[in-house]
Amino acid sequence: MSTVEVFSPAKINLFLAVTHRRADGFHELVSVAAPLEWGDTLRAAAAPDFTLACDQPALPVDETNLVLRAARAFAAATGRPGGAALALTKRLPVGAGFGGGSSNAVATLRALNALGGEPLGAPALAALAGGLGSDCALFLPGGPVAMRGRGERVTPLPAGAASRLRGRRVLVFKPAFAISTPWAYAQLAARADYLPAAEAEARLAAWLEGEAPAERLLYNGMEGVAFAKFPALPVLLRRLEERFALAPRLSGSGSGCFALLPDRNPPPFAVLAAEIREAWGPGALAVETRLA
Repeated sequence: MSTVEVFSPAKINLFLAVTHRRADGFHELVSVAAPLEWGDTLRAAAAPDFTLACDQPALPVDETNLVLRAARAFAAATGRPGGAALALTKRLPVGAGFGGGSSNAVATLRALNALGGEPLGAPALAALAGGLGSDCALFLPGGPVAMRGRGERVTPLPAGAASRLRGRRVLVFKPAFAISTPWAYAQLAARADYLPAAEAEARLAAWLEGEAPAERLLYNGMEGVAFAKFPALPVLLRRLEERFALAPRLSGSGSGCFALLPDRNPPPFAVLAAEIREAWGPGALAVETRLA
């Protein structure tokens, strides 16, 4: 095999409780995240060294990109000679809370592992992913997961709970502006606006052990920070709730948002997209997809 193409999905946080700031500066969290059927595509071809090309000129393609950092980490872990020409077709926006960079890094690990004849098993790939970023490991299982620690401790959801999520239609949308994740967590630390770990775990356990739909799980403790700085976010989310009976939420630290769509008689996508762009301008992103 000399060429591999890998799908690199977006994710959304259906439940995100930040419980406290650790002594090392990272934050502890309890979260449920799910990949989407919408994302980027990474193509890898065997080559003498690692290079990266992208169809979005504004995206850096040097060593600051997680794709190349993942490639170097893979090479160091396996000791295999040579590299790969990596080509990224980018659909996911930056600074959205959709995990695009982390997903690209994991797609790189998958692609290089396939090119090399699968030298690394799942535990080794998980260790590499965890070293690259806090939310990289969530993309390895391929379905909805619970995340703990700083995001590196990932557990697939029980089958019954996962079945309430898989295949759900979802509207994904984002304003033209981005939100820096380090900025958002610094603001959260300054406010000390945390949900205690025991309460977060109790909320999650109640949903996992019951039969409530996904809408009853939704929570994001980062919304207070984002909404205080960017009031355009809550204004539109309230409008979608009032006019279409949706329960929209921020994903991660934003600025991307999502709303689960009902299985029966959902609002037409064209109507929702028009509402979003009327509020946020023609540069706003709107996509209809499904939970993977």
